[in-house]
Amino acid sequence: MNTYGANVYKSANTLKETDKKCPSCAGIMSYDPVHEGLSCPFCGYTEKITDFKKENKTAEELCISTADRLENCNWGAEKKSIICSSCGAESIYDALQISAVCSFCDSNNVMEASCDNTMAPGGVVPFKISDQQAANLFKNWIKKKWFSPKMAKNSAKADRFLGIYLPYWTFDADTESNFKADYGIDKRVKKGDRIETVTKWFKTRGNHLEKIDDELVVATTNHNQSMLRGLEPFNTADNKAYKPEYIAGFVAERYAIGIKDAWNFAKQMIGQRLNRNIEARIRKDNNADRVRNLKISTTYTDITYKYLLLPIWVSHYTYQDKVYHFMVNGQTGKVSGKAPISIIKVMFAIVGSIAILAALSYLGVFG
Repeated sequence: MNTYGANVYKSANTLKETDKKCPSCAGIMSYDPVHEGLSCPFCGYTEKITDFKKENKTAEELCISTADRLENCNWGAEKKSIICSSCGAESIYDALQISAVCSFCDSNNVMEASCDNTMAPGGVVPFKISDQQAANLFKNWIKKKWFSPKMAKNSAKADRFLGIYLPYWTFDADTESNFKADYGIDKRVKKGDRIETVTKWFKTRGNHLEKIDDELVVATTNHNQSMLRGLEPFNTADNKAYKPEYIAGFVAERYAIGIKDAWNFAKQMIGQRLNRNIEARIRKDNNADRVRNLKISTTYTDITYKYLLLPIWVSHYTYQDKVYHFMVNGQTGKVSGKAPISIIKVMFAIVGSIAILAALSYLGVFG
């Protein structure tokens, strides 16, 4: 992989497809979630995006064993310079960006989605939620934050929303797991004046088959990972085969985490899911109360992947001179973020809980 110093810029060109002029007023058209097509912000003219051939309407599932670009592509401080095709101004972007908006004329700067060291996205899940809808969803979200101060709920107003497409990998696989464990069945027995729970343990083993569909792994390192996890799930099946028109007017990032590391992370999450599902199966099959010493050995076959761009609105608000960041899922409207906490409300909740527990204890002893 080529490396570049912090002050070395690589030039890149914009794609002509996304510098599309409105046929009505010659303004620059961008993707509009409301109309699900290109729209002119000046005169309101809209235009559908031309579909691919029927067999290529969604991202293709690719075999991981034939992938030739497995490594991470986190290029740190590397930058690239773009000459806007509309106004001729030069802008400097992070090397991982594949779309942005010219800060001089608001023209769409959509660049090549791949380079010598990276692959192009296979698909895009287009925005379905507009920035205005995102603002309303945020207001409803913060109103439901019980521990947030009332003043924060009433005054919180999101600053300008930034629409971004972030890179994700999805993985499909067939899994076969051999497992063994101990399961326990509880029995209540009387010992003197006391009633105790005694568990009788049995051994079990078996085979578990499970198909994994679209295990999702975020492929960017530029954003809060827990906040991004809070936006899930996405309906990744509702994707469109990649076309630059879908990201026109939005920021979009190329992946930084490669397939190799992403698949290793996916296996960790799949392993946790298999553990939960197998334990639940043991409980159900044996009418068991407990499971211990669960050991699982899993093999993966028919592993495929997709490289998708998923839609996210990013914004923040200020309360008492502190900035709180949040995100809105651009497909489903789910909100994830930080909210201020009222210490007084927390203390009231703690005192109330202690009072309830004390009352229950009293009734249990003296009732």
